[in-house]
Amino acid sequence: MFPVAVIEDAAAAEVSLDPVRARLLAELAQPASATMLAARVDLPRQKVNYHLRALEKHGLVELVEERRKGNVTERMMRATASSYVISPTALAAVQPDPAQSPDRLSARWLLAVAGRLVRDVGILITGAAKAKKRVATFALDGEVRFASAADRAAFAEELATAVTTLVGKYHDEKAENGRAHRVVLAVHPSVPMGEENEHG
Repeated sequence: MFPVAVIEDAAAAEVSLDPVRARLLAELAQPASATMLAARVDLPRQKVNYHLRALEKHGLVELVEERRKGNVTERMMRATASSYVISPTALAAVQPDPAQSPDRLSARWLLAVAGRLVRDVGILITGAAKAKKRVATFALDGEVRFASAADRAAFAEELATAVTTLVGKYHDEKAENGRAHRVVLAVHPSVPMGEENEHG
């Protein structure tokens, strides 16, 4: 089971967004059968089986074991990941394009950049899994508390200057065997845990 998986297919995204199926995915962090799940989610076993087949068809759950109980074979299923992210490729016709209106002070542009990040990393993960390789990535995640809006603006300016200098130092347009890497930096107000829905 992966800690996180990216859903790139529109049909798989639709399946995952169904409230009952989303609940089943959460329950399947640990292997369980349709009978076990039916008791947990208060649904008939046949209905749970129907939903499990849909999830399995789209690679969101997988068979981990078959147990024989009398004349019945019990299928133990597990989610393929602990959590899922839906890639903008699932909405290919309307996926965000950061090139349309680049504005480093726009929250909506930041969202478009983040969407592209999810799309690109999802594609890289899928390709790396098929090739049985790892993706070379690096990320930083932290928090800074600014005393004022002026401090925040000064920080953003210094950060931009530092990164521009660093990129200029290491970027080699003529490197024959080089590979381009995208650098994404973002600064936005933190959302306290438990308050996500209040800011929706």
